[in-house]
Amino acid sequence: MRITDALRVATALLLACALGLAHAQSVEPSGSASPVLAPASDAPRIGVVTMGPGDVFWERFGHDAIVVDDGAPAGPTSYNFGFFDLAEDGFIGRFVRGEMEYMLVALPLEDDLRYYREVGRGARLQWLDLDPAQARSLAVALAENAKPENARYRYDYYTDNCASRVRDAIDRALGGQLRRQLDVRSSGDTYRTESVRLASPAAWMRVGFDLGLGPFADRPLTRWQQAFLPRRLADDLREATRADGRPLVAEEIELLPQRQAAEPVGRAPRLWPWLLAGVLAGTAVLVLAGWRPRLLAGFAGAFWATCGLLGLVLALGWAFTAHHALWANRNLLLLNPLCLALMPGAWALLRGRMPSPRFRMVLIVIAAMAALACLPLWLQAQPQRNGHWIALLLPIHAALARAWARRPHA
Repeated sequence: MRITDALRVATALLLACALGLAHAQSVEPSGSASPVLAPASDAPRIGVVTMGPGDVFWERFGHDAIVVDDGAPAGPTSYNFGFFDLAEDGFIGRFVRGEMEYMLVALPLEDDLRYYREVGRGARLQWLDLDPAQARSLAVALAENAKPENARYRYDYYTDNCASRVRDAIDRALGGQLRRQLDVRSSGDTYRTESVRLASPAAWMRVGFDLGLGPFADRPLTRWQQAFLPRRLADDLREATRADGRPLVAEEIELLPQRQAAEPVGRAPRLWPWLLAGVLAGTAVLVLAGWRPRLLAGFAGAFWATCGLLGLVLALGWAFTAHHALWANRNLLLLNPLCLALMPGAWALLRGRMPSPRFRMVLIVIAAMAALACLPLWLQAQPQRNGHWIALLLPIHAALARAWARRPHA
């Protein structure tokens, strides 16, 4: 991996994890709707509209909103929890620290769908079979929530995002019935598998998620937790039932066809190709050590710079941000910021000079720390699914230590 590629992936680790799951729109609508609730004798119709994925990286996870049709002349109102303001003072700083604030906006459904129609993202509307009192209560709660003084919320890309707000609002209207059904079911998926799956069309984004997510992302999810994804929530609504056994979804219609690519199918990484690549790379390191030591020094310098820069991003994300999905990342043992301390030694070796004794000591420490990455997997202590990264990177660290730990010169 070139250093420029490393910088791109390093930036992606926070960018993809922090904004990749936004399902959001970065521009406020030209005018928000002024919902007029139906008279007490007439209940509004409540639905959930689910938008398909797009080709921009923050669109790959889809989006959704709650639709309220109260018979107003302007048509149904879309309550969309996915708006943010890039021009807001301090937005970038809060974004980097994981303290982003999003807002609920009420706007005509046709206005909300305009962008999706233009870019070819599909939209399906599920009308819910709610009791009149439940429908009125939900409509009133959404109208109150959409007021400027109530609209903002602290966004978390896994536990409090656009789709989870839709899920929670519906569950409150149902008196907790939805959660009771979804909390006892699981597909075995995790935040990591879902994120990597949906990011897979963009290699840099897929790598960013896989390297950047810590053990928090490897807990098996209940269907309730998995409903942080709009399409998963739509699937669960389709299967959910009322307390009396009636289906929750009364009608489902397609509003817009999906002309862009559909969601990719996930697959677990196979270990053997990663291990084979790591062993071959480690073998090449040992061969070059006795044949082309300066060529090896150039490779080692690029490798250490890549590991050090990526590790620095992981360390900063853990120490100084609220992105809890990045915390305690075991890949720090493989992408070690200490690798940056090896760069003067790499430069000396590239020039045919002897590195300092400190270089050899740091080299051994880095290889030993990389070997420690195997320990949590063996103990199954807060496991992180990074076995494929261990298989790839550990042989390279070990071979570089073997090549130069006892070789003070090129």
